[in-house]
Amino acid sequence: MSKEKIVNIINRYGFCNIEPEASLNILNDIKRMKKEKDIIILAHYYQKGEIQDIADYVGDSLAMAQIAEKNSSKMILLAGVHFMAETAKILAPEKKVLIPDLNAGCSLADSCPPQKFKEFINSHPGHTVISYVNTTAEIKTLTDIVCTSTNALQIIESLPKDEKIIFAPDKNLGNYIKSISGRDMIVWDGACHVHEEFSVERILELKKQYPKAKIIAHPECERPVQIIADHIGSTSSLLKFTIQNKANEFIVATESGIIHQMKKENPYKIFIPAPPKDSTCACNDCEYMKLISIKKIWATLKYEVPEIILSSETIEKASHSIHRMLKISDELGL
Repeated sequence: MSKEKIVNIINRYGFCNIEPEASLNILNDIKRMKKEKDIIILAHYYQKGEIQDIADYVGDSLAMAQIAEKNSSKMILLAGVHFMAETAKILAPEKKVLIPDLNAGCSLADSCPPQKFKEFINSHPGHTVISYVNTTAEIKTLTDIVCTSTNALQIIESLPKDEKIIFAPDKNLGNYIKSISGRDMIVWDGACHVHEEFSVERILELKKQYPKAKIIAHPECERPVQIIADHIGSTSSLLKFTIQNKANEFIVATESGIIHQMKKENPYKIFIPAPPKDSTCACNDCEYMKLISIKKIWATLKYEVPEIILSSETIEKASHSIHRMLKISDELGL
């Protein structure tokens, strides 16, 4: 099959069924191509464990943005979802940025359509727009400062106390920050399908089975889950809590991919994924994150597609809001 045909397949479907040659060890082949082509692989904590293990760097959205901006590689392969790859391209416009599946979107980003958000901003003049990194590049062009769950509170508190703020798109994170900061915030009505689905009742049932377990939750979870949590924080904050806390059991209310790193850091501790509301499944995965596979990474490295393409105008406009976030984060040592 020609390279042109393979490129067309990948660009059309966001994945391919091209198998690596039978004689090749796919993991060794990935390692070889990374070195030969000078490509760095950045993986989010929500990726499958096997993908985290082949990545050059694993982290949350803030950490990946910082690495994307500062690394010296020629190309970046982003093992995550589309907005993350867009962010990497905005921060490293001179690099080729690849994503193994163009269909790896984000329900939270989809909950904030650019035209409706622009109308929302216009209907609330005089407000500083703070947008979560889980948004499209177009939303970032309408934003004053981007934030992540790691630095959202600090970003808000870096502004004058009388500042009027629009926060988008996650209502659960926004209202959580609003409740602990006391700031004048209007919150967009968006949500993540993964974090909205955790069941308080089923978590409490698990707590009866594991009475000594600490409940840890991402701030994108609904308020009832936050209320019963022993610790609320970003993925990196949850990981750090499991390392530093003396408890040996944890009920984890966020995407289950983070448990891979928790187990690596705490091999003798027990981690129980919090269950969703309407499923017999014992965990709650992001269907978009799980579109990425080792085979797709191999194909993307080999053929250098799909590539993230953004206009120079979008990159220029969106970069201002992201760089403001990175500047504040650096100043605060985040």
